[in-house]
Amino acid sequence: MKIGITGATGFIGSHLAHLARERGHDVVAFSRRPRPIAGFAETRAFSLDAPPRVAGLNAVVHLAGETIMGRWTPEKKRRILASRVEGTRRIVEALNSTADAPGIFVCGSAIGYYGDTGEGEVSESSPAGEGFLAEVAQAWEGEATRAANARTTLIRSGLVLGSDGGSMRLIAPIFRLGLGGPLGSGRQWMSCVHVDDAAGIILHAIESDAVRGPLNAVLPAPLRNSAFTRALAAAVHRPAILPAPAFALRIILGELSHLLLDSQRVLPRATLASRYAFRHSTIDVALRAALGSKDDSR
Repeated sequence: MKIGITGATGFIGSHLAHLARERGHDVVAFSRRPRPIAGFAETRAFSLDAPPRVAGLNAVVHLAGETIMGRWTPEKKRRILASRVEGTRRIVEALNSTADAPGIFVCGSAIGYYGDTGEGEVSESSPAGEGFLAEVAQAWEGEATRAANARTTLIRSGLVLGSDGGSMRLIAPIFRLGLGGPLGSGRQWMSCVHVDDAAGIILHAIESDAVRGPLNAVLPAPLRNSAFTRALAAAVHRPAILPAPAFALRIILGELSHLLLDSQRVLPRATLASRYAFRHSTIDVALRAALGSKDDSR
């Protein structure tokens, strides 16, 4: 297949491109500044201003969007929403108006769709929750489902773990210094996934004709923050005894603190039912891989 990827040089996108090439696919990168990129068959333009050129592709994966990291000012929140909604809208316009458009569309999303789940378990069939990230995910997915003729899959990713990007670049050094600890009460549920499996689930959605609709990209078993803290501390052979109080996180991070303090007990029922086999199926295995060298995951 010939697969186009927005966000192709980002954390998940680069792993997806590598995996796709290993499976014998050609990969096209979409970029705001098109230029030759090593390993990619082609680079095409992508912006929020016009539909991209999708002719000749078999599948399109949309991963690009404004990072959610940083203080959520009104302007930051506007960019987060606009980058996802308008970017997806441009791709769908291209899919719906191109004569030989790809028949497969995979759109990134996030488990923020479910909001704060408390103690309750949720899966792909559960309704949307409340809050800013839930509103973003609903609007994002709403645009994706307007693709009239493409088999569309929505990848709701949890906390993505990896040695060369994502949150581990910020978290691991703190724990290696012995300065890590539970966040808030430590009782909130976390739903994580290794970047290898985040990429693997996307490629699985492309290659499996029967897969469509939402897939949760999370480990089969969610865990409490306190358990994640213990597992990470054990992986780096350091203690984890310095808790971060919830009130302090709210003061320092503002609304971004929801990422750390909200409870998200998310199960990948549809993902497992689609016969995806996790490469890193437990938190201990995923963390060991995430704390390895960059080449360990390639």
